[in-house]
Amino acid sequence: MASTHRAEVAPLAPPGIPAAIGVLARGMRDNPIHVAALGGDADRRERILARLFEAMWRHMDQHALCARLDGRVVGVCGRLPPGGCRPTPLQGLRLAPGLVTNGPRTLLRTMRWVAAWSRRDPDERHVHLGPVAVDRHLQGQGFGSAMLAVHAADLDREGLAGWLETDKAENVRLYERFGYVVVEQTDVLGVPNWFMRRAPSG
Repeated sequence: MASTHRAEVAPLAPPGIPAAIGVLARGMRDNPIHVAALGGDADRRERILARLFEAMWRHMDQHALCARLDGRVVGVCGRLPPGGCRPTPLQGLRLAPGLVTNGPRTLLRTMRWVAAWSRRDPDERHVHLGPVAVDRHLQGQGFGSAMLAVHAADLDREGLAGWLETDKAENVRLYERFGYVVVEQTDVLGVPNWFMRRAPSG
């Protein structure tokens, strides 16, 4: 467990998952890739993201960290362990209904986005970082950095590589502070995306 002067960072326990899903949906609502895939209606994007993150948490092992402020979850750092970042066929079937209900255009664009990210997922053993978000009204106050510091220390202790994708240039600079390096940049759905790797310690 680690703490800053304002936030405590610790593993996300099951009772905190509903609050974490809300933080992710609100905090990532306006990400460029989500606007491109899910459309221009902000409220609709937030509802879709909440359903998607709920399905992910139900069917995939997140190993997540959270940042708490006065006992409330204000930040979330999802982490898929080695071998866990590509859904199995069964997991894919369980995740599919949440996508289909969003309409054919959203479904197709989401599939294109996810496929573009999946193709670049490295074969080496790695911890896949994401989703990462801080609640919308608290962004820029150091909660993301606090979680990433714990995450980087965990990677170093375990000697594992790290991998992530981001669609925000300001996030690239943040992740670079914690040892991630851009290995590819490309447009996905017309949005710049950066793919970043963190070398294992030693």
